[in-house]
Amino acid sequence: MKLIKNKMLVSMLVLVLTLVSCKKDFLDRPTLDGTTVSNFYNTAEEVRGATSTLYGLPWSGYENRAMDAIGDVMAGNEYTGGGDDPPFLNFSFASTSVRIADAWKVFYKIGGWTSSLIQAFEQKKAQGGNAAFLDPAIAECHFIKGTVYFYIARLWGDAPIVNDPGALILSGNTNVPRYIKSDVLQFALEELKLAEAGLPEEDVPGRVTKYSAKGMMAKLYLYRKDYDSAKIKAEEVINSGKYDLVQDYGAMFNSSAYNNNIEAMFSIQHQLTGNPWGSGNQKNPDRGPSNLATAEASMWELYTPSMDIRNAFESGDIRRKGSMMEHGWTKSEWKPTNSSAAYNSFMANGYVYDTIQPSGEGGQKNATRANIAKYVVGPGKSFGGETVLGMNSGINTIILRYADVLLIYAEAVLGEQGSTSDAAALSAFNKVRQRAGLLPKSSITLEDVLHERRVEFAFEGDYWFDIQRQGYTKAKQIIEAQDRGTMDYPQHVTFSEQYMFLPIPAGEILQDPELAKEPVPYY
Repeated sequence: MKLIKNKMLVSMLVLVLTLVSCKKDFLDRPTLDGTTVSNFYNTAEEVRGATSTLYGLPWSGYENRAMDAIGDVMAGNEYTGGGDDPPFLNFSFASTSVRIADAWKVFYKIGGWTSSLIQAFEQKKAQGGNAAFLDPAIAECHFIKGTVYFYIARLWGDAPIVNDPGALILSGNTNVPRYIKSDVLQFALEELKLAEAGLPEEDVPGRVTKYSAKGMMAKLYLYRKDYDSAKIKAEEVINSGKYDLVQDYGAMFNSSAYNNNIEAMFSIQHQLTGNPWGSGNQKNPDRGPSNLATAEASMWELYTPSMDIRNAFESGDIRRKGSMMEHGWTKSEWKPTNSSAAYNSFMANGYVYDTIQPSGEGGQKNATRANIAKYVVGPGKSFGGETVLGMNSGINTIILRYADVLLIYAEAVLGEQGSTSDAAALSAFNKVRQRAGLLPKSSITLEDVLHERRVEFAFEGDYWFDIQRQGYTKAKQIIEAQDRGTMDYPQHVTFSEQYMFLPIPAGEILQDPELAKEPVPYY
């Protein structure tokens, strides 16, 4: 990650030293004596160093596993085993779930940190600090804060809003209620509006800009079914000419060389350090097939494509190979080896995904006969791939892509209509299809858009929110029609309304009994 020129570890240390941890995850705040503000944030580099930390490591508890469990396992795109994730497959998760607790911690910690940084930067300005670099940093924090509250609203619906954790602690009453979902969404939107107003139109690759905010606002408006506003914001991004589709779809997800590409509008930033528990991306082992494991790269395939998503791709869709490894999938650059002569012979000309070859001799045969290709960067540098440190790779996780904005625009034009042949909507929609090697459509329906979104963003943690925003009746229809089983044992589930949103973590309710009560308005 090269968002700034100074050393990231120093920046992270500075941020950590300004924070104290309280029992409740949403009450993380900096020290209140003002010492850090007085002696720091004197240069653009110091300020940028502080905000750069918000792009990486703080997201790890959600990005690593919770994103898969909630965004794709629950949505029917991924199959999983183990002990923590199957409840998201069959809708039996409870408030004690470790994945739910991890997601909660991440979003409320980031929300608290951004609030604290905003206060620190405002205080620095009041002390005579340079607004030229403090104001964009404040806007950057508003973007991150708005984004995490958008996640909070979609994950939990009615949820706490903590805009000033320091003041809350000083008040002596840290029992925060749940606020109604519409107000949580409005809070997120107001933060994104502040980001839009204060961010620059351009910045170094990886930093969010005014158009990142517009794109996230378009996504939020679409979620609220405010189609006119979603159309306006998506159109502003499209007309800016600052983004485009990466023509090699698969390359975006199997090489860090494509980090911060022309399609990426907001990404979780990763870099490899000598510390294997640092800020690397840990999706490589969680998704990679076991027959790709080497001395450099761990692979334990915790998440695999579901049978349902395997059947969702149209014939000829190149996104299939970019998203999944299936029988016959190859990568000639990757040349893994191990102690087996038969394995080494089988892989001599490059990696082969083969479900017939015996296991141990290069074969790969899991429950769904496929593995996820996205964010799997390979067996390590010594084996023809890029550098991998055990569990960690250096590839970024993209949260918002230009393809999303194009499909948001098409759906926003469609709105409540049964179908549309609007030229601009079709242009946006068909750009995504044509990149996938598919024929354009002359008219589109909501089903067309939802299908396109599913295969375009498969395994990117987004499909659950597309299902959820259709409402309970439609969500039930979608989920109960899915095959959530294995190649040998198809499985269908029964879906009930209580699973439309996640429960508040049990540990949080113990500390804050207000969270168990009915939600109240925030505004």
